[in-house]
Amino acid sequence: MGSLRGGRALSASALPLLSTPTALAEASACGRIPRPRWYGNPQFDGKYIHWNHPILKHWDPRLTKNYPQGKHSPPDDIGSSFYPELGIYSSRDPSVIETHMKQMYSASIGVLALSWYPPGTNDENGENTDDLVPTILDKAHKYNLKVTFHIEPYSNRDDQNMYKNVKYIIDKYGNHPAFYRYKTKTGNALPMFYIYDSYITKPEKWANLLTTTGSQSIRNSPYDALFIALLVESKHRYDILQGGFDGIYTYFATNGFTYGSSYENWVRLKFFCDQFNLLFIPSVGPGYIDTSIRPWNAQNTRNRISGKYYETALGAALHAHPSVISITSFNEWHEGTQIEKAIPKRTSNTVYLDYRPHKPSLYLELTRKWSEKYGKERATYALDQKLPVS
Repeated sequence: MGSLRGGRALSASALPLLSTPTALAEASACGRIPRPRWYGNPQFDGKYIHWNHPILKHWDPRLTKNYPQGKHSPPDDIGSSFYPELGIYSSRDPSVIETHMKQMYSASIGVLALSWYPPGTNDENGENTDDLVPTILDKAHKYNLKVTFHIEPYSNRDDQNMYKNVKYIIDKYGNHPAFYRYKTKTGNALPMFYIYDSYITKPEKWANLLTTTGSQSIRNSPYDALFIALLVESKHRYDILQGGFDGIYTYFATNGFTYGSSYENWVRLKFFCDQFNLLFIPSVGPGYIDTSIRPWNAQNTRNRISGKYYETALGAALHAHPSVISITSFNEWHEGTQIEKAIPKRTSNTVYLDYRPHKPSLYLELTRKWSEKYGKERATYALDQKLPVS
């Protein structure tokens, strides 16, 4: 998970989002999903990327020595407790991109949030993938999906370079028909950006960018947007307000791991957001297991229980009447939060987990079921509260 020390395994390549069936103009989908990780293989990238993830060390060297060291060795040994139906794929493979869009469309997902680093930067185990964004947008449009951006904590991220990067994204991609805009209560259609690990930057810095009086203010400019902060701890609520953000999301798929990811807190978080005119976007996931890359982190494993864990999370999210629901994740294989299709696989050293007795499509089907339920319920409470339907 992102805030565990020892390195962040995931770059949310695909964070699916659920909104309402009418929310996305021509899209019939009701969800938002991050497309979490970018992956590579020798055929398309000349090497493996992320499938061979290193085994991360515990911050206490005395504990590290009790666990395996080194890196995973694909194709049979990968940095995941599950094994993808598509095999050890590359995110550059056009057929893989197409299949991912088909899967998301089948699940009534409306928006995917791409893990994004500025050109020339990347996470410590990957490579920059900004050049892939045009292909993602084109394929998304084919399936009536929209695309937004999950901005990662790139080196030295601050108010000044955030302005430049938001400008870059909107200038380069903002005219594409698949570029996502959220219709606000005032009728404006604004881009939406998720800011991962927003709390590591002081709220005063964010206020420079996100308040109308800030020294780098983006407000009321052609690059104004909805900026969604990650809420981990309860105290972050007030930093988020001070920073000028437009909403909060909770990201982690581990109930009880953080204040924000704990279902029992979602109704009060929604109440807080309503008080200050913020969007509340709870993040749900099908389970969590990252012991293939953090073997010392078994205490945070959350068993899928054949879909029951996911449905419990979705039920808790709907109960809070959120503006949008995000799903962690579409394909974050390292942390075992993927809803992408997985298959049974056994090697001489490893027996991978799978979705049996159900089909590999179980979590896509459950997403569709709850997306449709959310769409119907939200249409009702949106009328009651005079909310926008998008």
